[in-house]
Amino acid sequence: MEGYRKDRDFLHLLRLIAPGTELREALGRIIASHLGALVVVGDDEKVMQVVNGGVRIDCEFSASRLYQVAKMDGAVILDEDLSRIRFANVHLVPDPSIPTSESGTRHRTAERVARQTDKLVIAVSERMERVTMYKGEWSHVVLPVRVLISKANQALQTLEKYKSRLDQVSATLSALEFEDLVSLQDVVSVLQRAEMMQRIAEEIRVYLAELGREGRLIELQLEELMTGVEREKRNVIRDYRPEGGKTAEAVERSLGLLSEEELLHLTSVAQALGYSGVHDELDLQLRPRGYRLLERIPRLPSSVVERLVKNFGDLQSIMQASEKMLEGVEGVGRARAHAVKDGLRRIAEASLVERYA
Repeated sequence: MEGYRKDRDFLHLLRLIAPGTELREALGRIIASHLGALVVVGDDEKVMQVVNGGVRIDCEFSASRLYQVAKMDGAVILDEDLSRIRFANVHLVPDPSIPTSESGTRHRTAERVARQTDKLVIAVSERMERVTMYKGEWSHVVLPVRVLISKANQALQTLEKYKSRLDQVSATLSALEFEDLVSLQDVVSVLQRAEMMQRIAEEIRVYLAELGREGRLIELQLEELMTGVEREKRNVIRDYRPEGGKTAEAVERSLGLLSEEELLHLTSVAQALGYSGVHDELDLQLRPRGYRLLERIPRLPSSVVERLVKNFGDLQSIMQASEKMLEGVEGVGRARAHAVKDGLRRIAEASLVERYA
């Protein structure tokens, strides 16, 4: 999914040509009329250095006006915020020494202008009826809506399967935590699935940026599937990162830097968490600090969770503590002490039933 990580940095550009926008409507009209086009978004000094000739228009931008001026042979220059059409019928003359991987004249020019000016350049292929976006070293072929929806739905189906698996390994981890039988392998299995889900979600968000208003239903499904995933991942890291090791934020960054192949290996995930990554180490017995399960107790503030973990050190110690001992923690009190004991008991019963049912 490296391509989707790259596209994620340019989501704001993808949204410019999403269905429902004036620019997308203009591009649709151009393609429907079997025309080609070259559009530069930006009119600063760098852009004007590659402009030769053309007609100064300086009128308000709209889909119909852009479509009309695109009928001329040359390129169209828009301002940076897509509010005005500055020039039409422009001949673009970028530095010919700039490398390009394109073959057609229009697309070669578009890629060179984008690299030279670092502005968004849009090329519409007359023969292939295809829209390609360029900015700096980045390029992206705009897919038809029906294709994007199909790809997004396929990714959603995969995400649902990963969600089901994450729920399973998470429930297993909960049961093992209450039984004090957690191994490093159980921990990294949860982190692996959560990271995989986040990467698939990134892919879907790229599709959503291009789909615009057409992707609303897919966006709702994505939000539902991803609810709680980020928090689960963060709390697992907080519970099991080695004492004195990397911060939770640093662990998350390390997980994000793993390649797709590395993410398939639990030893690589363990190494990102802060362990050595030796295969035999996966059998290492661990004790959770308690963040993950304590935050599942209703109406228990994060500040209180933090103080409980700081005072008792790990989940087993918190579970074994009496209500009187829990009351001694700042911010707990009698009612919260009872809520903690009762909440952990209910979570334990549910987890053990789910595991052994």
